[in-house]
Amino acid sequence: MADLITIDDPDDPRLHDYIGLTDVELRRRREPAEGLFIAEGEKVIRRARHAGYEMRSMLLSAKWVDVMRDVIDEVPAPVYAVTPELAERVTGYHVHRGALASMQRKPLPTADELLHTARRVVVMESVNDHTNIGAIFRSAAALGMDAVLLSPDCADPLYRRSVKVSMGAVFSVPYARLDSWPKALDGVREAGFELLALTPDEKASSIDDAAPHRLERVALMLGAEGDGLSTQALMAADAWVRIPMAHGVDSLNVGAAAAVAFYAVATGRPAS
Repeated sequence: MADLITIDDPDDPRLHDYIGLTDVELRRRREPAEGLFIAEGEKVIRRARHAGYEMRSMLLSAKWVDVMRDVIDEVPAPVYAVTPELAERVTGYHVHRGALASMQRKPLPTADELLHTARRVVVMESVNDHTNIGAIFRSAAALGMDAVLLSPDCADPLYRRSVKVSMGAVFSVPYARLDSWPKALDGVREAGFELLALTPDEKASSIDDAAPHRLERVALMLGAEGDGLSTQALMAADAWVRIPMAHGVDSLNVGAAAAVAFYAVATGRPAS
């Protein structure tokens, strides 16, 4: 059973994990280096625990203590009870959901380990917007993608905003970082995957015509919002595919485009 500890000093060193949550650059450096991430909200905290992440501590406003009582009773980590005002001073924003947890990261699998068993893989290049990362992971989980591979410069899926937008789906889809780009795509192809680059380019085939759901193994490549896939990534692909558009619309937000493409990739595959 966890200890319930009331704290009224924003400078209390026990709150170290929660300091400056709105400082993106600080958190990008600190969290991976210290092996932690922040789960926000009751559902996300529960999903993180269900996925096997160890809790370091929990920060709750008073009205959330009863809601999270079963978790408090089950975990050995300390639970800090604070006022909403103190939580805001520490974190830098109004914690609407009233519950935060600092969770311990787990070692990431290698790309080779994921490719060994996967059939439907997402490959992201330079997607550095945390909202887009979260949205893509949520769609990947919902639509049956098996794994996600990230180029070295992609944003952190376990950053608080990504986790929040994904509603914890980042815990459901295994992911790995590729150690080189675009050279690492050779290893994806060698593992038996057809590399399909999603692009609005007119030279690309309609994703319906490409029929990716009929392929044995597919790696769908997505680029950053606005810029899309780099020339190097496009040249490394086996084929280019596009989503047909109407009414003169030339492209979709990468999160929306990912959801449409994932459905096309997964349609007709056996339920897992």
